[in-house]
Amino acid sequence: MSKLSLRPCRQEQPSFLPVHLIFDFQRLDFHNKLFMEGLVCWVRQKVEKLRQSSCFQSKSDPYEKERKKLLLERGSLLLKEMITSCKDKCRCNPIRSISAREVLEATNNFDSHFHDSFYYKWYKCTLDDRPVLLKKYELDFENIAYRDIVISSQMSSNKNVLRLLGCCLEFSGPILVYEYAPYGALDSVVPSLSWKMRLKAAKDIANVITYLHVAFPRPIIYRDMDPSNIFLDKDFAPKLCNFGFSISIPEGESHVEDIVIGRLGFAEPDYVRTGFITEHIDVYSFGVFLLALLTGQKAIDESRPEGNEIIGKYVSYLLKDEQFSEIVDPKISEEDGGIYEEKQLQLAAFLKLALRCIEDRREDRPHMIDVAKELVKIERFTS
Repeated sequence: MSKLSLRPCRQEQPSFLPVHLIFDFQRLDFHNKLFMEGLVCWVRQKVEKLRQSSCFQSKSDPYEKERKKLLLERGSLLLKEMITSCKDKCRCNPIRSISAREVLEATNNFDSHFHDSFYYKWYKCTLDDRPVLLKKYELDFENIAYRDIVISSQMSSNKNVLRLLGCCLEFSGPILVYEYAPYGALDSVVPSLSWKMRLKAAKDIANVITYLHVAFPRPIIYRDMDPSNIFLDKDFAPKLCNFGFSISIPEGESHVEDIVIGRLGFAEPDYVRTGFITEHIDVYSFGVFLLALLTGQKAIDESRPEGNEIIGKYVSYLLKDEQFSEIVDPKISEEDGGIYEEKQLQLAAFLKLALRCIEDRREDRPHMIDVAKELVKIERFTS
């Protein structure tokens, strides 16, 4: 599946037409500050031109007319999401448009999925003789999917982001196709990972969240930090995905307000109460992620003592009784002949950093860039 260059659509490749729609859009000069009404008008004209294109001449597929309609409607919605997300001259990496026929053949008509959530289902399949991961959004969550496509394409050059290869807009819910990650989601394999691999995962993902916060003209808040959103490739390198809930802080503002999204236990309590979003909510969620890696436990566990079901409170409860050995995952303690001095220093520093990230007051937490730097230092304790 090769990347698509900016060249005219050919009749023998109708499935590439939506990508032409997406990437022709990048030629616009956003700093002309055109009115949104004018941009929407431009989208409509572009869609109408595509509707009349000879690339859409009828085939034998009885559902093709409906798929054409879906493709054109969703193509314009995706384009408008790009207008919103890319107005600060953020570049999107090229992706391929994939036809409904290719998707159905690859998934055997969506025969079986290996992972699902409230919003989408994941499939492992083969496309163009290469293994890929395919994510199918449900009908009611299209706007989330379009944001996911745009930000994933912006982030795909990052080595610790699951690379978006293409998308299909010919179904009721958009479909995203990614590079293959044979070891699946991190949440299902944490207990089998060594301490060194867990520490590397924390360091690499911290760099991705930091990039979102500082590399764009307006900070992008991920707000869905969760081990199930991190996949492991053939070398166990972590790959962050699922950017549909990400949101930018408006220029000149310190926060943005939106509906509360995120997994219970990872979402910051103040955010849950107020809906106010700043970079600090990602820091909090990342702190919970660090504790999950250190303990090998879930963010919330009803079997813990009453009042300590949430992992942060549980760890604080154990620290009061100086039960440090009870906090660390026994599998970490048992590997490589137990806990030697350098490893003990790493574990203690890792725990201290995690607890700083989940401080009650936002101003008492470090910034993600400082978290990322500290994890580099921790990793070097034994290097």
